Amino acid sequence: MSLYVPQPRIPLQDWCTWTGNSWDKVQAVVGRSFRRPAPYEDAYTMAATAVLRLIRQYNIDPRNVGQLALGTESSKDNSAGAVIVRGMVDRELERLGLPRLSRQLEVPEFKHACLGGVYALKSALRYVAFDAKGKQAIVVCSDIAEYERGSSGEQTQGAGAVAMLVEAEPKLFEVDLAHAGSASDYRGPDFRKPFSRHFDQDYGQRSKRAHDFPVFSGKYSTFAYLDETGEAVDAMLARLGISDMDFINGADGLFFHRPYHMMPLQALAFIYARALARAPQPNAAFQALCEQAGVSAEGVVAECANKPDLFGEFVRLGAGADAAQEPHPLTTKLSGVVRKSPAFQQLLAERVKLGTDWAMELGNLYTAALPAWIAAGFEQALEDQVELANARLYAIGYGSGDASEAIPLKVVPHWREAAGKIGFRQSLAAAADLTQQQYEGLHDGKHIELDVPPRDQFRIARTGSTYEATFQDLGVDYYEFVP
Repeated sequence: MSLYVPQPRIPLQDWCTWTGNSWDKVQAVVGRSFRRPAPYEDAYTMAATAVLRLIRQYNIDPRNVGQLALGTESSKDNSAGAVIVRGMVDRELERLGLPRLSRQLEVPEFKHACLGGVYALKSALRYVAFDAKGKQAIVVCSDIAEYERGSSGEQTQGAGAVAMLVEAEPKLFEVDLAHAGSASDYRGPDFRKPFSRHFDQDYGQRSKRAHDFPVFSGKYSTFAYLDETGEAVDAMLARLGISDMDFINGADGLFFHRPYHMMPLQALAFIYARALARAPQPNAAFQALCEQAGVSAEGVVAECANKPDLFGEFVRLGAGADAAQEPHPLTTKLSGVVRKSPAFQQLLAERVKLGTDWAMELGNLYTAALPAWIAAGFEQALEDQVELANARLYAIGYGSGDASEAIPLKVVPHWREAAGKIGFRQSLAAAADLTQQQYEGLHDGKHIELDVPPRDQFRIARTGSTYEATFQDLGVDYYEFVP
């Protein structure tokens, strides 16, 4: 694995001072900082930089890579995708005197909000398992999470890319696709990026630059996240043939998609509350927690069978009504009490600690958020001398709209050498903290002075402007590598 994040950094403690938000609350719920791309960067440059780092750090033979899969929701082109990344990497490999990527390379792009990277990974795994004939695949997740200034999502911004090498004999962990669980359902306006919003005059006046702010409702999106991740975990457990509690107690590490720090903890507490309800009853611990939460134990047990139609409820209520109706009200209330319980805190300390603190420096990376946390976990385990050989890990991905994947992982015995080349801390070290004026100017597309020259990375060199009958490159970006 390899990681790239842009240099411009916004410390959330500073942001709280600028905006009047509570630092104690933001730190506990969101994290400590997030990154913004420099004006010369986009999702493709970040992806290409991460891929080139992967090839160089692990001494990969580019000729043996048969698929380059890009997962992103920050594409700038509705036709090409991963091939743009390929083009940048090829030219820099050639400049370094190395062979280009294989001419037989597949270059698919995967889109489903934040889950696109997991779908790209599943494609690469299937390629290596069935089509590769000894070749490898590279998956790269690259995204820019941006929200309007003053919105509820502003503090959950971020930018970065993670690249992963997929091969038949992995050096970090095995992925058990045979027992993975999938779930999806249509949730209407749950975090969308429709093109037509750019043609709305009022919407367009909010920013003077090309932007990709989503249309979302935070409450509705949270309900969808909890419901869909729960469904995916249920599907995985059915294939594994184990109970909810066997899953929780048997896991050596748990990693979730993390749009902000608290969201995975909410999801795990929700799953834990359902595990207690599904355990053999009567259960004294479950009953005590229900009493503390002021909910009916029988009601929570009954809710475990809920199959809510969130979008149908939204349509029934109408756009003018409060469409954010809690689909599992008793379980959600119980999970709030569960989060504070000693047993759950012990669970966090034993199975969710690796990489968690480090990931609080990243912000929201959309498709790259889950693999970045996993990368942080491996590097921290190496640094803290935690033994992970044969450890059972679980990765739970999520994408709004919405869909989820729950996938079992198993750490290989000799994981340390590969973990030592990830470079997570090193990638975060290149940082330039922005002032309020710089942050707001960069966010709003104004010309501002930033001391963040490109270093050992790709950048946008120029953008085409020709639109003639004989030749057209209007809006096409041209890239170059800056050593």
